[in-house]
Amino acid sequence: MNDMGNLINQLFASHMEHTAQAASTVGPAIEQAADAFVNALLNDGKIVICANGNANVVAQYFCTAFLNRFEQDRPALPAINLGADATTYSAICRDNRFNDTFSRQVKAIGKPGDLLFVIVDDGHKANLIQAIQAAHDREMNVVVLSAREKSDITSLMHAEDHEIALNDLSPTAATPLLMVVVNALCSLVDSKLFGG
Repeated sequence: MNDMGNLINQLFASHMEHTAQAASTVGPAIEQAADAFVNALLNDGKIVICANGNANVVAQYFCTAFLNRFEQDRPALPAINLGADATTYSAICRDNRFNDTFSRQVKAIGKPGDLLFVIVDDGHKANLIQAIQAAHDREMNVVVLSAREKSDITSLMHAEDHEIALNDLSPTAATPLLMVVVNALCSLVDSKLFGG
């Protein structure tokens, strides 16, 4: 086998190892997070999502699965990705308020009973921390899906919040696992709300 073939095999082997490790550790946290989503939705709340960089792709995928469908036809579920509006995001940044990119939006549209879903793939940025603080100020619960354990964000979590923490992965190793976790969350939410 040539060098490129070996590299491809190593990438797949590494992904399978990370996946197996996550499967053995984060299952209960995924189910608790899914219950938090369901509780918010059943109480007329919406899911507000934020993420930076590549994790924003995962956030938009999650939002799309809620607003459209996951694997079965069902009513649309209310979700909004704060990172999808490039005009608002860039306007806040233009005014030298990068740390406010999400918190400003959470303060504007969040309400008690809504849930903030934060996806983090590369460490814990100040704008995500401020979004969590804003959500708590608005009496919103928080779910964090993180590529890292034991972080600045962990210390912000309230008793009713939930964290799904992977095992300190790089952003490139984390992205496919974040997608697997999001698929599991979507599947559980659909099953709990609609059966089948």
